[in-house]
Amino acid sequence: MRGKRFGTGAALAVGALAVTGLAFAPTAVAVTPDTATITADCGTFGSGEATLAATQDGTSATITVTSAITAPIALAEDSITSTLTLVNASGGTATFSGTENPALAAGDAVTVGPLSGTVASGDSLEAYGGSLQIVVLGITVTCTATGPQSPGPFVFD
Repeated sequence: MRGKRFGTGAALAVGALAVTGLAFAPTAVAVTPDTATITADCGTFGSGEATLAATQDGTSATITVTSAITAPIALAEDSITSTLTLVNASGGTATFSGTENPALAAGDAVTVGPLSGTVASGDSLEAYGGSLQIVVLGITVTCTATGPQSPGPFVFD
């Protein structure tokens, strides 16, 4: 009987610790807004509207970009190297980079990401003044925003 009581007591103690751990677990942080649009100029490769979608987990953040240019040919998954540079309202820049992209058919809008970067609480990041550099098949394409992003900069918690 003594063994059963000890087992039950230990289980209750572990359960109480788990509940306490949940109570003190960090809350999810958010970036506001989570999506924004820009008008991008990619030089001879085209121009148009691009969408940026941001997520945040602590000091880590990701941004996925659906660009203003289309794939001239089919492109394999994870075949594009991308670097997104955003301007920080408090000065400096933040860089997000990666080699992730879905498989793209000819004519599809080029989507890259999630591109990974580091943010601090209160960072206010804007595409206008920054750039997106895409390298595919050895060709470098640089896109820049022609005006501020809408509805506004990404503000990280």
